[in-house]
Amino acid sequence: MIHRLYRSAARVTALVCWLVWCAGALVAQELPGVDMAQWQDLANRAETAVDSDDTASEALEALRTQLAEFREEFNEARGINSNRITNLRDQLALLVTEPSPDGEAAPEAAEVAEKRKELEEQLSVLTAPVKVADSAYARADGLIGEIDTVLRNRQAKALFEVVESPLNPVHWPAALVKIKSAVSQLLIEVTPEEAISRRADLRANLPGILLSTIAGLVLIVRGRRWSTMIVGRMRKAGARGLGVWQFIISLLRIVFPLIGLSLLAYAALTTGYLGERADQLVILIPVLGGVMLGFRWVAEQVFARDEEDALIELSDKDRAEARFVVSAITVLLVCNLLLLRIIELDGGGSLAKTVVTFPFTLMISYAVYRIGRLLRHFGIEAVEQEDDDLTRASTLGRLVRSLGTGAVAVAIMAPVLQAAGYYNASTFLLHPTVLTLIILGLVLALQRFSADVYGAVTGQGTLAREALLPIFFGLVFLILAMPVLALVWGARVADLTEVWAAFRRGFAIGNSRISPTDFLTFAIIFTVGYLATRLAQGALKINVLPKTKIDKGGQNAIVSGIGYVGIFLAALAAITGAGIDLSSLAIVAGALSVGIGFGLQTIVSNFVSGIILLIERPISEGDWIEVSGGQMGYVRDISVRSTRIETFDRTDVIVPNADLVSNTVTNYTRGNTLGRVIVPIGVAYDSDTKEVERILLEIATAQPMVLANPAPSVLFVNIGASSFDFEIRMFLRDVNWMMAVKNDVNHAVAKRFAEEGIEMPYPQQDIWFRNPETLGQPAKKAREPVQQQEAEPTHLSAAAKGEGER
Repeated sequence: MIHRLYRSAARVTALVCWLVWCAGALVAQELPGVDMAQWQDLANRAETAVDSDDTASEALEALRTQLAEFREEFNEARGINSNRITNLRDQLALLVTEPSPDGEAAPEAAEVAEKRKELEEQLSVLTAPVKVADSAYARADGLIGEIDTVLRNRQAKALFEVVESPLNPVHWPAALVKIKSAVSQLLIEVTPEEAISRRADLRANLPGILLSTIAGLVLIVRGRRWSTMIVGRMRKAGARGLGVWQFIISLLRIVFPLIGLSLLAYAALTTGYLGERADQLVILIPVLGGVMLGFRWVAEQVFARDEEDALIELSDKDRAEARFVVSAITVLLVCNLLLLRIIELDGGGSLAKTVVTFPFTLMISYAVYRIGRLLRHFGIEAVEQEDDDLTRASTLGRLVRSLGTGAVAVAIMAPVLQAAGYYNASTFLLHPTVLTLIILGLVLALQRFSADVYGAVTGQGTLAREALLPIFFGLVFLILAMPVLALVWGARVADLTEVWAAFRRGFAIGNSRISPTDFLTFAIIFTVGYLATRLAQGALKINVLPKTKIDKGGQNAIVSGIGYVGIFLAALAAITGAGIDLSSLAIVAGALSVGIGFGLQTIVSNFVSGIILLIERPISEGDWIEVSGGQMGYVRDISVRSTRIETFDRTDVIVPNADLVSNTVTNYTRGNTLGRVIVPIGVAYDSDTKEVERILLEIATAQPMVLANPAPSVLFVNIGASSFDFEIRMFLRDVNWMMAVKNDVNHAVAKRFAEEGIEMPYPQQDIWFRNPETLGQPAKKAREPVQQQEAEPTHLSAAAKGEGER
């Protein structure tokens, strides 16, 4: 009976658990903030569109945008209940039963099993929506990848599509007919009946049209001259920050004519005589005019008339030619785009486009070729001049010359491709190349403007152009220009958003995912901790430790120790605050430890030795030490890896900390500055040694730096080959004055010996002349004195030795 009741209860419990799991799964299908029904419909439509070859690219792009939005929602839903799930898994890990010593599974208590079952049920319910979100995220990400693949394949196919060759004369009449038809449609688009009704509107709007036309023409004709006049007056006045104001006012060369073009377009649209197609062309004119003015402005900044303002150092003739060529390119591009727009409005095909644009392609390619040749000349003259110019030529010059080489190659390839029928490939190469050169020129202009702003703020003027911070600004501008360059070279906006989304999601390391938010959190927390550590170090070093009885070396050790501990705690707090799981880096850390053990053992040894030096303090800053190799001087700094010693020659010797710990180091000022100095003195053989001892002792006692206890002493230490050798041994209050005391003692000894008539010794040497008759006639004249020296040897001084030899 009891067993039957137990089995019934178990069945009921299992049924309840199954119902709970099913309820959790059903609840999980409805993720918070996500319309799952709409998602299922969108996913099915996207799969059908991808499988069909007839789906338009615009439709695929629209589906991709919606899929990306759902993918972001699923990515956020993957973090549902994350804290609770982590807590449950930690509890389950604590309930694991350890195996018995013999390896068999140990019996488990009923309470533990029941608790584990309860936690697993809760975990199953909480992870159900996460699993649904993971599945939906993977599906959305896969569909986005498939759509991107289809669109890229279509782009590649269109790029290498072969059309009619513009060099075939057979195609010319059809193309000309198509162009004539497109232009005539612009003129006959307004019927006579509509013209009568619009004439009345023209009379009503005539004052505004005339005013807009006059103002537009004045701004176009005079606007450039006005901006040039303002810059010239500021240059004569010598205004501060001239480069900044010159840059800002130069923008008026774009603003004034652009406003004039807009007024003219407004006047043309207000007349009412233009049809729908003509209205579209008129609206396009200010846009194309702005592009043309912008290109010309960049050319005037890069190839400025004044040599000091030019961003690329070329001769005056080359800069003038470059400005003219860029202006020609802009005019040709604008005309080319207008003709293409007229043909597109009339529904023209590839035949009309390739035939009409081929002359423009030839002329633009030739202009790009000329620009490339000019850029290839940059830096060549500087190499033959000064070193500063050589440095500039080796950095910016290489990039500019590389761009010039690429421009020359594109200028040759573009017309050849279009002549062979690859119209899209030719356009893909030529137009992005022109835009790339303009964008990079704009980056250079903005970098120069930031340098001028920095120079105006700091007061450095034009010298700030060679500073480090403006170079950093240029790097930032270049990074910001990268997405624009990617769009110019055919990248889709969706590609850039995909890269940005992947960047925001971060990258996975083990079970952890590190995102830019985590990096930002880490940087902020670590910066705050680092600044707090430096603040604490400064307060201890300046306000606290000087009021204690700790010596200077101990104070420096405490300050350095606080710095190491503070940086370690700041890094630990930053890692914890950013949510980085270091447990998943255990394998990487193990591999790095092996690398450290073999490749970085010297650095680690020096680091540990530096910590030992700071703790034990066998040496401190300011100590006079002597290390192995005979290097002697004062300790000026003890860092993590090495110690800096300033020798008496005022040169710095960098000693690794491991050498200071493992080798013998003599510290002359450890604990106190007392030290002994020994001054050797030699006198002639006929001197009274007791008298010499008395004089030397008086000299030593008279020195103010010499201690009275222990008293100085004089020792007769040796009877040398040329002198009686004495030593003056003195203990000094400060051993750092050793050389000064030696200097004073030597002066005093020389003075007293001269007064007392005590002779300083000369080196003694016996000279024997044997068989002087073999020395020839000069030796005969000196035979008798030589024989006398041979019979009775005499000790000669160095001077006497020279006379005897002569």
